[in-house]
Amino acid sequence: MTEQHEEHAHRFERGTDGPKVIVVGVDGSDSSMRAAAYAGGLARRQHALLAVVYVQPVLAAGAALGAPVAETTDEIAEDLIAQIREATERVKGIFDVRWEFHTFRGDAYNGLVKAADELKADAVVVGASEQAGHRIIGSVAVRLVKAGRWPVTVVP
Repeated sequence: MTEQHEEHAHRFERGTDGPKVIVVGVDGSDSSMRAAAYAGGLARRQHALLAVVYVQPVLAAGAALGAPVAETTDEIAEDLIAQIREATERVKGIFDVRWEFHTFRGDAYNGLVKAADELKADAVVVGASEQAGHRIIGSVAVRLVKAGRWPVTVVP
């Protein structure tokens, strides 16, 4: 191998085999929960940290109308944490997965990008969009794949 090629080959290597941090986006939808289960299996098999990420939407219109947006999204985050804790308790001793829960604010795409960057993700897992409009404007999953910054797995 030439010196130049050898230097380039090691530029993105973190010095480990397999992913060490797997980010999964959850929002409470069925597809996101399937993505979390899939990512949990990956993390278990790879002995990686599972970073479960919920992006709290910023709904300016709702806030302008006096709707308690922050409280509602906080409740969703707390409910997601409870669901994940319950699921991990059910499989405790059978499947052990190291996991953390993170919340970010903003739109789903930018929140997941920020999470993956800050957490130094080796892989990102998301559920397939269940919204018909995403066929036209593009789903979060498609945008993450197009960004080309991490391996992205889309779970149906």
